[in-house]
Amino acid sequence: MSPVPPPGPPPPHEGASAELLARVPKLLEAMRSVGSGLGLHSTLNRICETAADLAHARYAAIGVVAEDGEGLADFVHHGVDEATVRRVGHLPDGHKGLLGALIREPEPVRLTDLTEDPRSCGFPEHHPPMRSFLGVPVRVRGEIFGNLYLTDKHAGEPFNDYDLAMVRVLATEAGIAIGNARLYEAAQQRERWIDGSVAVTTALLAGGDTDDALQIVAEQARRLSGAAAGMVLLPADGGGLEIVAVDAPRPTNALGAVIPPENGIVTELLAGRPVFVDDATTDPRLDDGPARCYGPVMLLPLRRDGKILGCLVLPRARGDRPFTRTERALGDRFASQAALALTMAEAQRDRERLAVYEDRDRIARDLHDLVIQRLFATGMMLESAQRRSAVPEVRDGVGGAVDELDVTIQELRSAIFALQQPAEAPTGLRTRVLREITMAAVPLGFTPSHRFVGPVDTAVGDLTGKNLIAALRETLSNAFRHARAGRIEVVVDAAVTLPDGRPGVRLTVADDGVGVPEGGRRSGLHNLERRAESVGGTSRLGPGIGADGAGTTVLWEAPY
Repeated sequence: MSPVPPPGPPPPHEGASAELLARVPKLLEAMRSVGSGLGLHSTLNRICETAADLAHARYAAIGVVAEDGEGLADFVHHGVDEATVRRVGHLPDGHKGLLGALIREPEPVRLTDLTEDPRSCGFPEHHPPMRSFLGVPVRVRGEIFGNLYLTDKHAGEPFNDYDLAMVRVLATEAGIAIGNARLYEAAQQRERWIDGSVAVTTALLAGGDTDDALQIVAEQARRLSGAAAGMVLLPADGGGLEIVAVDAPRPTNALGAVIPPENGIVTELLAGRPVFVDDATTDPRLDDGPARCYGPVMLLPLRRDGKILGCLVLPRARGDRPFTRTERALGDRFASQAALALTMAEAQRDRERLAVYEDRDRIARDLHDLVIQRLFATGMMLESAQRRSAVPEVRDGVGGAVDELDVTIQELRSAIFALQQPAEAPTGLRTRVLREITMAAVPLGFTPSHRFVGPVDTAVGDLTGKNLIAALRETLSNAFRHARAGRIEVVVDAAVTLPDGRPGVRLTVADDGVGVPEGGRRSGLHNLERRAESVGGTSRLGPGIGADGAGTTVLWEAPY
């Protein structure tokens, strides 16, 4: 290895002035090029290309040192075509060889033949041959960001003092440009996370189903973090954490899975401590979890006022880069904001439920104190009139009216009793379906007809039943808002056999409305499909029950 001169211009010798003067305009142009633009990755590409052109090198690269100082977090290269990169198979990780030595000792290195250096560990198969080498550290605000590497001058000679001096100047300018690009990228990243937090808060406070609220949290978190999936877990009844919402590009069977309480990660999360895993395939704590097939994982507790509401799991694909310190901090803030929004949304729903309970109590009191008393008084008046009447037909007619009043009073008392029962009392699937139909009757202006087939209450599992109720609610809501239907038929059939041979339950909601318009919004239909896929089922549309098939029929089915 040739000695590296101290910083500054190379020592003068014959012809030095002419060569230096010839390079200065090119150096200035290179500095201008490096400083243009704010995208970090595009800046790194531009630095590599500019450095190679300035030093007449065939190949150039920048190795970005990982945050922990161990190895490379990124490797941007110039001069090697994509086909060769694919044949080589993987980029350097900086844990060994000459690149690893430069990370541990970030000083300029210049070699005539890098293959003869004792620190070199050789090239992988299909790697292009390289001889001369020049490495210069790149510092950003005094800290090592990475190293700039140049190999193989076009003329075949080794890199000289002028190459080193020029590349040093370029590395200094590159550090400034990288610092600006990092600041810009960090600002953009924070802005995206803030916008995502606002979107979550707005959606949650807009009301709606709790499951939909949790799904929104999973979707936004996955989008913002660049994860391969987003999962929300809540404390399970028997301990541990249950996956209650999943957002992933492909259907998954993770929904409903429970991570046992004895798992070390569950203990950490329920204690309010975030957990970061570099590789889920090798971490023993994720042996039984749904994140086992992923790479880096970020697990964030959803905590508010010392209470753990659940946790947010964001896994990346195998081989993907780990989450940076900035991403971890932003993710943790997002989880705190999501927990706050969930708490506020739950408080809002509690207030709405309380208002409903108070209204139901008022209605029950009015029915008991006013309506029943008046009906009872009317019945007594009719009985008195019946006794005074001498016409048999009149007495029989009045007697029939009195009997009808008695039946009406009994029905009113049953309705009053039902109004006074807590809405959250455990109920079967049949009762929950009837409740949704009754609630939908108010905005619709009529009560949809209904029919049950098979062991609805005993055969359908809790997870499938919960999604079926959500699908029914979504379908009835769509019928009210868009279909303009005059008739709706609801059928819950728990005796069907699915196309794959499994026993299952089918929800059919048919109307005689206007049908699904072309080009209209289909978010509700997408929700139905997503819910069915989450439990291994399907959702599809068919013709309605109006004349000539007018309207729409929604078929939603899933295994028990």
